[in-house]
Amino acid sequence: MHVALRNRSKRAVGSTRPRGPLCAALCALAFAWPAHAADLISFWDVPRRGANSFNRLPPSNEYFHALRGYGATWVRLAYDKWPAQKRDFLLGDADRYVSLNGADFAVLKTALDRAHAAGLKVVLAPLTLPGARWRQNNDGRFDDRLWSDAAYRLQAQDYWRDLAAALRAHPAIAAYNVLNEPAPEAKGGLAEHADAGEMRAWYARVKGGPRDLPLFYAEIIEAIRDVDPVTPVMVDAGWYAAADAFAYWPAPLADSRTLYAFHMYEPYAAMSAQNLKRDTPLTYPGVLAFGESESYWDGERVARYLDQPFEWAKRHGVPETRMVAAEFGCMRRLPHCARYLEDVLAALDRYRAHWAFYSFREDSWDGMDYELGTAKVPYAYWQAIEAGTPDPVPRKPTEVFEPILKRLRGEGAPNAARQ
Repeated sequence: MHVALRNRSKRAVGSTRPRGPLCAALCALAFAWPAHAADLISFWDVPRRGANSFNRLPPSNEYFHALRGYGATWVRLAYDKWPAQKRDFLLGDADRYVSLNGADFAVLKTALDRAHAAGLKVVLAPLTLPGARWRQNNDGRFDDRLWSDAAYRLQAQDYWRDLAAALRAHPAIAAYNVLNEPAPEAKGGLAEHADAGEMRAWYARVKGGPRDLPLFYAEIIEAIRDVDPVTPVMVDAGWYAAADAFAYWPAPLADSRTLYAFHMYEPYAAMSAQNLKRDTPLTYPGVLAFGESESYWDGERVARYLDQPFEWAKRHGVPETRMVAAEFGCMRRLPHCARYLEDVLAALDRYRAHWAFYSFREDSWDGMDYELGTAKVPYAYWQAIEAGTPDPVPRKPTEVFEPILKRLRGEGAPNAARQ
């Protein structure tokens, strides 16, 4: 039987599993706010500039105020590195979701309160769902269970229904990002960056099954809408949110408050930290590996690649304001990083696109923390990680940060008005 039909039949008589006292307590906390969130789809009607926060400790007041001080209006917040009461932060255990962890939820709510106080909107972006534990929290192994076992899809629906019920009226929330960088294709027989025809043929084979990403999103959104009818939902393209991976989607999702997100680190071979470890690092612009071939990459090639999600949107009547470059970046110590950031942002400027750079003041990996410039971090940075204490390294504007910073300040991007 079709997965979605099974799920609807269960929800017709209530939740997929009984609500316990913890869920009731969290819902009571949520209802201390207004009954429903404001309809924040209008937040996304003008270009929004922001950053990703993937820190090991919950961000401080100073962190959020510093980001807002640069001119950012939103932050894409991942919490899966934060100290957890149980195996996985907030959901308890990705092997079997039962209910939200109350102590973890209180930590998350404090972070959201801080962001709101600083004047930032938040897009909540979990790295882990039931059956899809984030690789870095899973001993480096890719967790494919969500994409091969329908039981985990039901648990993921329960998780998002609970989370949306608990947060539906928090004033910081601008969207729910269902799952960071999903990859149902990874063990499903589709090569990364395959051509569009191959992608569509693959999707025809998996449609209606556990690797059907649009169907998965439709089910999650339906679960969210059970308790929250208005908060926008952000969905990443497949293959780790690749900008070319909307190619196999036959249509946009039915929910009109959906945002479509993609990430940009291509050509990855030249932009990653691994490139810095080569005896002779790859240079940009240049002939670089992409998918199963090589081609010349420069600003024009970057722009053509980033045209793809917007062309998909245009074909299907999706407004450009519903497309989000939710991550982009390069290893800051590479000599070409600043030029690459400028090329990516120039391409996005043409669409007045929403974007969030990766990353702001990350306290567990310094590779894309552009306020650090091009030098190595001091030993104190690593000592803080080992001790589990706050990052002590000061930040400041740098040359490699300039392409981002000038746009946050409303400079250098004539078609992108500061909001």
